[in-house]
Amino acid sequence: MRKIYQFFLALLGVVVFSTTNAQDYSSLIEQHLNTNRASMGLTQEDVSDVVVIDQVFTQHNRTTSVYAVQRHNGIEIYNAIANFAIKDNQVVYFSNSLSSNIVSRVNTVSPSLTAVQAAQAAANALGLGSATFSIENAISNQQFVLNTGGVSQENVNIKLVFTEFEDALRLAWDLDILTLDNNNWFSVRVDATNGTILNQGDWIVSCNFGDHEHLSAQDHVDAHQTGFGFRNEATPALVGAGETYNVYPLPIESPNHGDRAIVTEPQDLVASPFGWHDTDGADGADFTITRGNNVWAQEDTNGNNGVGTSPDGGSELTFDFPFDNEIDAANFIPAATTNLFYWNNVIHDIFYHYGFDEASGNFQENNYGNGGSSSDSVNADSQDGSGTNNANFGTPPDGQNPRMQMFLWTSRPPTPNVATIASGDLAGDYDITNAVFGPGWPAGGLVEGSLVLALDNDTTGDENDACDPLTNAADFGGSIAVIRRGTCPFVQKVETAEAAGAIAVIIVNNVADAPIDLGGDGPGVGIPSGMVSQADGEAIITALENGDDISISILGGDQARLDSDFDNLVIGHEYGHGISTRLTGGRFNSGCLQDAEGGGMGEGWSDYIGLMLTMDEDDTAEEGRGVGTYVINEGTGGLGIRPRRYSTNFALNDLTFDDVSDATNISQPHGIGTVWATMLWDMTWALIDEYGFDSDLYNGTGGNNLALQLVVDGMKLQPCNPGFITARDGILAAVDINEQITDEERDFVRCTVWGAFANRGAGFSASQGSSASRFDQVEAFDMPPNDILNCDEVLSVDDASLESAFSVYPNPSNGQMTISVNGTFGEGQITIVDINGRVVYTQDALLEGNITVDAAALRTGIYIMSITTATNIVTNKLVIE
Repeated sequence: MRKIYQFFLALLGVVVFSTTNAQDYSSLIEQHLNTNRASMGLTQEDVSDVVVIDQVFTQHNRTTSVYAVQRHNGIEIYNAIANFAIKDNQVVYFSNSLSSNIVSRVNTVSPSLTAVQAAQAAANALGLGSATFSIENAISNQQFVLNTGGVSQENVNIKLVFTEFEDALRLAWDLDILTLDNNNWFSVRVDATNGTILNQGDWIVSCNFGDHEHLSAQDHVDAHQTGFGFRNEATPALVGAGETYNVYPLPIESPNHGDRAIVTEPQDLVASPFGWHDTDGADGADFTITRGNNVWAQEDTNGNNGVGTSPDGGSELTFDFPFDNEIDAANFIPAATTNLFYWNNVIHDIFYHYGFDEASGNFQENNYGNGGSSSDSVNADSQDGSGTNNANFGTPPDGQNPRMQMFLWTSRPPTPNVATIASGDLAGDYDITNAVFGPGWPAGGLVEGSLVLALDNDTTGDENDACDPLTNAADFGGSIAVIRRGTCPFVQKVETAEAAGAIAVIIVNNVADAPIDLGGDGPGVGIPSGMVSQADGEAIITALENGDDISISILGGDQARLDSDFDNLVIGHEYGHGISTRLTGGRFNSGCLQDAEGGGMGEGWSDYIGLMLTMDEDDTAEEGRGVGTYVINEGTGGLGIRPRRYSTNFALNDLTFDDVSDATNISQPHGIGTVWATMLWDMTWALIDEYGFDSDLYNGTGGNNLALQLVVDGMKLQPCNPGFITARDGILAAVDINEQITDEERDFVRCTVWGAFANRGAGFSASQGSSASRFDQVEAFDMPPNDILNCDEVLSVDDASLESAFSVYPNPSNGQMTISVNGTFGEGQITIVDINGRVVYTQDALLEGNITVDAAALRTGIYIMSITTATNIVTNKLVIE
């Protein structure tokens, strides 16, 4: 492990300034744009009207992030954002998504449609039906607030913009509609001349997910005596209110990964200075339910986004509710909602320390005077009834409440229905099926009663099939009818028994085959029914014919659904969408991650955040971690819902930049996101290898803390509509401006980050093409040239003779080689890539003595062999003859 340079900061938190009292950087920005416009392919007209819309100061790098929007004729160009990182009154980094040659590409500056007409056209085009919009508030002649129009849950914000469309800049109305079913929060641009939708996105991101004691977030700290040292370790000495929560605490991923525990006063008093149950900024809790400044967690089992039930902790704020992972999660709503509340608050508090604070657009009802827009805590819905097997997060611009929806999962096989006769000769358990009509056997509930054999006015040859009028209908009241399968429909049999007063029906199979679910269409059937086997059923019929009194209880099979409210990686993933959306392009723009690459990377950042929050000190770089293993009923070593587990081992995860274009095997956006998160995961482990792991995510000083800081800062620095390369460059820029990295260490960190990206094909010569396309990128595995950054020298600072410790012979060869190792380096991996950067050979090996490599299957050509040790990568050029 490298020598670390420790810093001690005097400040207790991230210092932020609102735009109302911030320095005016307009002249500096104008000068920068005019000086550099030619190199950016922009005209004088393109940069003549670029106005600042927000700026945020961050203490750890003493840098102000300034966001400016491009306009023409006073009308904004949608997503044309310029990001400036300004330090000591100098632009130290610049990224942008500005449009070029705007004057020649604008179609008109006068709308033919009013705001109301455009919104109505959008509602019709989106299939929402006829809308009755009207103006609630006229902000200007270009911007309005409309009512809900009967098609939106929220008032509709609408403003005039220009938007890119088929190489033109078309005048459009930009508006958002939150649908009544909450499945979509549409952000659309409607042509202001004809009402057609030019482009659209969705602020709700659906993620399709296809053993030691932890006492509290502050108790579970394993800070290194030496660490990266870029975070203050002090917290205010304030006293909490004794809040306790029975949850799966940080960093436990799910019930499969550890035990629930009582955590006491887990709030971080820098990020949540008045605790988790406050909104007024005064001492004392304002709520005794799972509601406060950062999140309002409540059940939404009816899926209507209304005010649901929140568990109440009472005056002592004790949130200790039962949970049994083996039983259907629907029985444990208070425990689920408590866990959801805890994790939303934990994530809020942790990321506050990395710069996702009020001024940057975080989620708080009361911003306590620290800038940003308030009234936007997370509405977190547990066991949301509007869907299953999913989770989502909707992120509007700063000042509007986001919504997290967590669903139940049906991935666990249901337990079978069981019919039980408690006494007599037939005592025992019997399997019984369901009917596809009627209410079904109550899940986890009992139906109990005496059995009555059906007798009918026989015309079919079977007086027990209820295909004719019953002759003993008077006996059926409050009983469970026994009816033999016959020639008439199942629905008819059950309806006949129900009309006579039966509370349930058992159908006896008339063939030796296995019993089946009863089919048919019986919308009016109000009692449960099912079938037993011929052998079991005939024994019951015989006993009833002999006059036996038989009582039976039928326990309905329980789906035992799993709950994403207990999959903390999934919760972190969902919250991560809010972080990446608010930070990319600034807090007022929620549409910067809609392109093919950007939308995919949004999923990748969310996976990464979920993984980082649930990383344990016992984890290793190569072991492989799946996402969503709990909710899909896998073990902890399962693949999860992604195409690869996250691992630095290419044998487990061989994804590289080129895989983004593999539409057959890599989905959009989630598969693309897996490629991006893989790069971030490799970078994180490379930094952990050098700076160690620190389990304190709030104030820790490990390589994982550094990686998380660089990723968050990179989001602020990257442009609107980023791609893999511009996002990579944002992270590298974050290294350059981070003041807690010493000058002695900075090149090493740069090279470590470069190495991680280059190893996955996003190297120095790589090109992302258009971020709107997944098919035009060019991968490359090279590091920066030595005249730009001499990583060969930097990365060998610990052991200048490391390369000489490995010799490969013969070289050239026919593919059969020996690696001679001078020393002992433990477990490692040997990888060979071709000149196109594709991995063509991998081998795990104990790096000592002589290692035989059999790559005789390789074609003639030039290759690169990488030998990966626990802390370094050594490369050699290979020639195969």
